[in-house]
Formats: sequence, structure tokens, C-alpha cells
Amino acid sequence: MSKTLVIGASGQIGQLITKTLVESKEVARALVRDKSKLDEFKGSELEIVEADLEEDFSHAFDGIDNVIFVAGSGGSTGADKTLLIDLWAAKKAVDYAQKTNIKQFIMLSSIGADDPDAMESDIKPYLVAKHMADQYLMASGVPYTIVRPGPLTNDEGEGKITTRRPTTIKEMKIPRADVAKSILYILSREDLNGKIFELFNGSYDIDTILSIEFDLS
Repeated sequence: MSKTLVIGASGQIGQLITKTLVESKEVARALVRDKSKLDEFKGSELEIVEADLEEDFSHAFDGIDNVIFVAGSGGSTGADKTLLIDLWAAKKAVDYAQKTNIKQFIMLSSIGADDPDAMESDIKPYLVAKHMADQYLMASGVPYTIVRPGPLTNDEGEGKITTRRPTTIKEMKIPRADVAKSILYILSREDLNGKIFELFNGSYDIDTILSIEFDLS
């Protein structure tokens, strides 16, 4: 059975992904700076590794088949942490993945990361960091899928999405729960390697819309 490393497992989306992996009896390793943030998983089969993403965390990749990078500096930090986590830590994760024969590397990015100049935004440093991290992953030779959701909400997820960008920012929003579900679906589909897509709240089942979008059989 393959083993999945979740980088940023204590974040909101990371915890949702980790919880589902544990409940599904998947073999998983959670990478966090402070393992006390995952106390709810005590007694489970989840392997927890403590590491600072600003330092060397290559040991977390030992024996890993799949990587889910959902780490982020957070909205309350400055451009320095955005640079160190959203760009540099992501770059290091790709470097480590290159050395360990990873089958899938799923990167959580953001709408606007394709062209940070094209959107008026007060988080442009974040979009630039995501853009550069995405580009580095794409050029690395590591099998990847990049997910670029719209503005995130804590609404209850319904498992309904669209990959077609709506016309207004309000319509671009998506619950974190549905982003987590989408990432977990991607984890089961190596035929989505090499794909990049945006995610928004919609009316299509996750598996249906991704199959149609990328002509999967």
C-alpha cells in the first residue's frame, strides 16, 4: 500500500485531508511543526513527524509514495513568511521529492497564481510565491497535479464543484472541505498527473467534473 505525506497537516485543509486518510485506513504521514496540534489523532495509525519547514525536512520523505503540499504561511503573516513557506518550503519539498521517486505530488496553489499581474489583489506577494512554486514543480520532472481554488470559506462542503472560472469574485468562493475532497480524489487518480485546474463552488460531483474536464475513462 502506498504511503502519503501531508505537508501542512495541521492547517485547516490539511487536517480535513489527514482525518479522511486516517478514517479510510490509508497509510499516511503528517508533517507538522508542532505535533500537539494533531492530538485528535492520538491512538490512530497516523505517523506524525515534527519539522520546521524553514529548516531541513528531507527525512519526512523516507518511504513516501505520494505528497500533498497544503502548507501555507497564513493570512496574518508578512511577505517574509510567505516567501519562506509558500515558495521556499515548497521548492525544497519538490527537491526532496525528486530524490525519492514520488508517484504523485499534489500542490495546493491559488487562483491567480497563473498570472499574478492579471488580478487586482492585496495578496499579490502570495500569488507571486505560488506562481514561482508552481513553475518550479512543473519544471522538476516530478509527477504533479496543481490545484488552484478560489477564495476559501468554512462553509459546509457539499462535494459539488466546477473548474470553470465564474465571472464574479463572490461566485469564485469554495469551501475548504470541498477543496480537501477534491485533493483526496486526485490522490486516487494518477491519470491526473500533469494537470492544472482551478476549483470553485459549483453543481458537479467532483469525480464527474474532473473526468469530463480531462476526458478520463
